[in-house]
Amino acid sequence: MTQKINIDEKFALFSEHFRPKIVAELNGQEFKLVKAEGEYPWHSHVDADEMFFIWKGNLTLEFRTHSVELNAGEALVIPMGVEHRPVAHGEVQLFLIEPKNLKNNGDTIVDAKFDAPNDVWI
Repeated sequence: MTQKINIDEKFALFSEHFRPKIVAELNGQEFKLVKAEGEYPWHSHVDADEMFFIWKGNLTLEFRTHSVELNAGEALVIPMGVEHRPVAHGEVQLFLIEPKNLKNNGDTIVDAKFDAPNDVWI
């Protein structure tokens, strides 16, 4: 069934940070909403690219050699295998577009507050 998705309404349904919520799936990709605040641990995704798209706020994506600042309406694709760390300046609302069941921390062992479960729909 086809139904529209109201992004602001979906973001209003949760408050936790670094816990992606799936709102759509298409062609093997998941469209996830995430609220972020502060620093997420360094990690990479060996077998998948991922796209960060900022809805509200601003976020710095740190890489070992440089950083990229993203503001609302801007996006960046991180190629597979590239180590990165998102740093949110205040609360940020963002979309992640990535392959189905991609673990948010890759293969990196992180503290439980950053180890989000997969397959959480909102």
